[in-house]
Order: sequence, then structure tokens, then C-alpha cells
Amino acid sequence: MIPQVLVVEDEADLVELLRYNLEAEGFGVAAAQDAEEAMLRIAERKPDIILLDWMLPGASGIEICRRLRARPETATVPIIMVTARGEEEERVRGLATGADDYMVKPFSIPELLARVNALLRRSNPQLIAAILKAGDIELDRTTHRVRRAGKEIHLGPTEYRLLEYLMGNPGRVYSREQLLDGVWGTDVYVDERTVDVHVGRLRKAINRGRAKDPIRTVRGAGYAFDEKFA
Repeated sequence: MIPQVLVVEDEADLVELLRYNLEAEGFGVAAAQDAEEAMLRIAERKPDIILLDWMLPGASGIEICRRLRARPETATVPIIMVTARGEEEERVRGLATGADDYMVKPFSIPELLARVNALLRRSNPQLIAAILKAGDIELDRTTHRVRRAGKEIHLGPTEYRLLEYLMGNPGRVYSREQLLDGVWGTDVYVDERTVDVHVGRLRKAINRGRAKDPIRTVRGAGYAFDEKFA
């Protein structure tokens, strides 16, 4: 089952950024620009988690949160408030209303994805696989350990995130720009050639002896975790 995320946000550019990265992570994404549309979307299909902007046309995110918590069918749906408000008093107010977490704009996409996954693991653990397996490679998201053929592989933090990102969608080709956004984050400036360097390090770490290389280079496009490897 694909976890479903509802993004309630009136900034079109941010909606597309979130949609792109959430779908790349394996989520299904629906979007709403205001309270009325949000309630309609929820009635059509209850999401597994909601990203809710504070400042919306009409009813605020706080009011939407109150409505959702008052309804038995949505009382336990995880909610992350996403807003430009960063003052402690406002954060406390959002959490007191029933939000489960809080992120202040501008935020790191990898951090947001990590929080979404963490909330889903607590609320609906079967939706988020703790262990990714492909061929003889096993990645444990809980312990951040990687094994191949039963032997532990030691990876740096960036190589680990890169492998996790690629293994999350076997067969999908990611451009260097997409990998930069998904692994390093949009708020960090890194040259695209850095991706090649870290892919090289990752390959060196996981491919020992005659082991098959699971990372496929697609000329002119980017990299993919080979779905045939799985």
C-alpha cells in the first residue's frame, strides 16, 4: 500500500516542490489550496498524513486542525504544521491545537521527509518499511546499517542517504539535480559533480570483488538503482 499525503498549501511552487520530492520517496500526493478543498479531499480519501500550512485563504491551518481533531475519523491522522511562523508561542499554539509536529519555512526537504517517515512509523508502521532489501543488499533505516551478503558495509552519512534514496525507488532514473535536492537538500549549494564523487564512493564501498554493481549510470540522464538487481 502506498502511503497517502495531503498537502494543504496555497503556494503553488511549494506544492510542486513537495509533490515532486514526496512522490520520489514513494508517497501518493493530493493537494488542496484552502480549508474547503482540504475537507473535500479528506472526504474523498482519508490521507495517512497531512502537511498543513498555517496561513491559508479563509479558515487558517489552526482552524482546519481543530476540525480534524474533532472528528473521530480524522482524530488520529498525523499532522505536520508548515509555516513561516517561528516564534515559540506560535509553535506551542499549533501543537496544543493537535498538530503532531511543526516545521518553519524555509525548511530542508530531507528533514521534512525524515519527519514524515518518523510520524508514519509511529502511527501506521506497516506503511513504512524499516528495512529495504534488494538482491543481497539490506539497508536498515532504524539502525542506519547496510549489509551485503550478510557482511556489514561501512558508509559515510552522505553515501548512506544516497543509497537509501536510490533503493527507495528501484528502476527510477534520477538526474544529478534531483539527487542534490533529495539527498543534500535545496538549501545547500553543492556542485552537480559532487554527486558523481559520492556515487563513486558508494560504488567502491558496496561493490567488493566480483559483486554486481546495482547502481546504473544512464548517460545524459543520471543514476538509478537497477530494478533487475532486486
